Amino acid sequence: MTGQRAPRNVAVIDVGKTNAKVVLYDLETQEERGVAASANTVRPGPLYPHMDTDAIFHFIIEALGALSREHGLDAISISAHGACAALVDGDGMLALPVLDYEHPLTGADDYEAVRPAFAQTLSPAMENGLNVGRQLFWQQQRFPEGFARARHLLFHPQYWAFRLTGVAASEVTSLGCHTDLWAPRQGGVSTLVDAMGWRHLLPPIRSAFESLGPLLPELAARIGLPGRTIPVACGIHDSNASLLPHLLARAAPFTLLSTGTWVVAFAIGGQKVELDPARNTLAHVNAFGAPVPAVSFMGGREFDRLTGGQSVAPSDADLEAVLAGSVMALPPVVPGTGPFAKAQGGWQGDPAGLSPAERSAAASLYLALMAQTSIALIGAAGPIVVEGPLSRNPLFLRALAQLTGVAVLADHDGTGTCAGAACLVQGIEAARAGARLPAAIPAPAAPIPGLDAYAKAWRAEHARVAEGAAACVMPASRPIGGGRHAE
Repeated sequence: MTGQRAPRNVAVIDVGKTNAKVVLYDLETQEERGVAASANTVRPGPLYPHMDTDAIFHFIIEALGALSREHGLDAISISAHGACAALVDGDGMLALPVLDYEHPLTGADDYEAVRPAFAQTLSPAMENGLNVGRQLFWQQQRFPEGFARARHLLFHPQYWAFRLTGVAASEVTSLGCHTDLWAPRQGGVSTLVDAMGWRHLLPPIRSAFESLGPLLPELAARIGLPGRTIPVACGIHDSNASLLPHLLARAAPFTLLSTGTWVVAFAIGGQKVELDPARNTLAHVNAFGAPVPAVSFMGGREFDRLTGGQSVAPSDADLEAVLAGSVMALPPVVPGTGPFAKAQGGWQGDPAGLSPAERSAAASLYLALMAQTSIALIGAAGPIVVEGPLSRNPLFLRALAQLTGVAVLADHDGTGTCAGAACLVQGIEAARAGARLPAAIPAPAAPIPGLDAYAKAWRAEHARVAEGAAACVMPASRPIGGGRHAE
């Protein structure tokens, strides 16, 4: 962003599946200076369940105004969750509501006939609308008039950038997020785009580091900065925003676990493995356009379901009771997601006798076992860096370190997504030059007695429930460091 003084106070708009936030991030101190948050509420209709985009936009503008008055504001960047796209008409309005990806797309079975092979897209078939290609296919079939009005297909971060600047753009971290629309190895759109006649809807591809333009003058006035030129970066997929500071400053090999509603594992510089669509392994595309082996499961949602939303820090006695008992959680707790998408999961045994702290212990062990399994599937090597809510769960960190046999580092600052998104406003070269390794604290190293036996029983019980289905056989727990890969 040349021709201006280097930005310092960056407002990061971060729209997740559960919550939307605006964070004022100080690039000089690399700290959050202020934050505003709001629930991301799904509206039931009309047409279908969809994001309340007007409510979120109102929240964004109000938050930008409040944060700029308190701290000042030099630039805006955006991160947002994947599997989300907006169809915008020639007047800049939504041609159709922004679909909630958890909505069952009844009648979209014919999509499989046009869907590209996994070898091309490295995008596995996923539940409901988690593949954007399936969303678009369903919308085009069910609502042809609305679809025909669309002029732009905008992925989630770029939709908010469009509303702020009026500039339409595409960007590869969202375009390559299990959409079926991108061929990561070729670095271009997949055959689906032309087969369905969607190419004209895709705006030019811009780098996540580019400024799309200044904040629209009327919006600058609304937030109390009339006459100011506030650059707005193109935006980035949220898990890739978490990954970016590590790509800039950490030596490979390493694994990043970006946690929130989803737990996304990225393997950087690990073993070469054959990605398996039956296990929901895939390639994400990082901010520099390179494919990255990855796998995800809905860990945050699963933890909430297992604990009933009541997370209580377990004592040693609570942990011992869970490890010695017969009640455990099996995957998937959220049906149709993660490496065991086709299995039937949930509580094995009756959890009614578990206290809230014991439920939290069992849920933490479940997530650690799921993370270990996921990491093994993508050929991970080197230390594991945990970013997001699970970085503040000591039992999860301790169990993961024991299960994998490698160093587990916790980024307790919780600023990974914001730090990655904020540095975009500097441009690539300045971001590289100013990159600093995010602070990370080693997980407790004390072994957990009984965990190895519990893990063995967990795998055996899952195999029994799944009736030994080949697609659901779990990899054994063994170290993944030292250039070796758990099978």
